[in-house]
Amino acid sequence: MARWEYTHGLKDIGNGLYAWLQPDGGWGWSNAGLIVDGDQSLLVDTLFDMHLTRDMLNAMADASGVSADRIGTIVNTHANGDHCHGNGCCPQAEIIASEASAKEMAEIPPDALAMFKKMGGQLGPGGAYFADIFSPFDFAAVEERLPTQTFTGRMDLTVGDKAVELHEVGPAHTGGDVIVHVPADRTVFTGDILFIDGTPLMWAGPVQNWINACEKIIAMEADVIVPGHGPITDKAGVQRVADYLAYVDVEARKRFDAGLSVRDAAHDIALGDYARWGDAERIAVNVDSLYREYRGDGQVTPVMELFTLMAEMRDAQRK
Repeated sequence: MARWEYTHGLKDIGNGLYAWLQPDGGWGWSNAGLIVDGDQSLLVDTLFDMHLTRDMLNAMADASGVSADRIGTIVNTHANGDHCHGNGCCPQAEIIASEASAKEMAEIPPDALAMFKKMGGQLGPGGAYFADIFSPFDFAAVEERLPTQTFTGRMDLTVGDKAVELHEVGPAHTGGDVIVHVPADRTVFTGDILFIDGTPLMWAGPVQNWINACEKIIAMEADVIVPGHGPITDKAGVQRVADYLAYVDVEARKRFDAGLSVRDAAHDIALGDYARWGDAERIAVNVDSLYREYRGDGQVTPVMELFTLMAEMRDAQRK
């Protein structure tokens, strides 16, 4: 995919489509997209804070002539703040998300992230890890805008003369993941269904839903696939994400059946080549979510316990 070198900033995909990339694609460094046709526009996701989003929108305006106040629609692919906390930078835009994502956004406001970050080490190792990975982002200055329209399943839009398809493929990464397909331009914006060269993070599951979402993307026969994190990819990149998920599922199930704890299983699973992917410590969350799926009890582990376990995993992997 050398045509869109993985460097920071705006990439012109062609025919009124753009991708905004943020290396290295790790915690909070998400991608976004813009679709323009005639006098209409659609923004796929905003960024983790208002400052980052304004910089992106200024670059998009320079390239496309569409200023922030002229963006008609924002589609938030899911509820994580690095894909929606900049919504307030487009005060006139209609904001569309899946019904499940809208519910999750209301449950995790940016001021909660600001509090966790401020407390940091006072919350223990998990709090220190949280404050470290999210240190570049300003959660305190977010002017939150929640979705103004929701849907379930599928929603079809037009941007000028372009047909744009919204497909709800969650729960997977989160409770309400959505991918954005522009069939005539053979382009898909996947949100966090895809982490390329970074470790996928399964907050929700079930894992088969996520694998199915990867297969759906592959079947779209797109030439350009813009992930939620990492470089622009192709079908082979999508398959690698599906392979990781299937591998971790098999390995976690063995250890669940053997009676190992989440912690012991996460430490025991050999990641092989996947250990080179960024944020490999996310295996802890993935195993925890898989164990919840295997138990079938819906019992969710407190988030700070998960960050504590990821901090421990990161330290162990660095030795």
